[in-house]
Amino acid sequence: MNVVRLIKKKRRFKFLRQRTPGKRRLKMSWRKPRGIDSPKRIERKEKGRVVKIGYRTPKLIRGLHPSGFPEVIVHNPSELEGLKDVVIRIGRTVGRKKRMEIVKRAEELGLRVINP
Repeated sequence: MNVVRLIKKKRRFKFLRQRTPGKRRLKMSWRKPRGIDSPKRIERKEKGRVVKIGYRTPKLIRGLHPSGFPEVIVHNPSELEGLKDVVIRIGRTVGRKKRMEIVKRAEELGLRVINP
């Protein structure tokens, strides 16, 4: 396991939204608790963790792909020139024909494509 993965695994918490008894259909994506008597806002331990700046990813690995390399979005084969030690992600609007050209050129240059 590389250094990036070890650092990323260090502090990984799920920050869950507070749920009120009558609103069970709410999605669990994070929302800041705002109720005046909310135990989650007061940060009662049993109610789960609250999002804070201290949980941020370390600067060393912020924005990197889990493989440990920076990620670059590419839309045509000419954008591959001069790239080194990166992971390639092909843009979502690129069609099949150009996508195959990009994958072929990336193989020649020894680059890894995430979404071939």
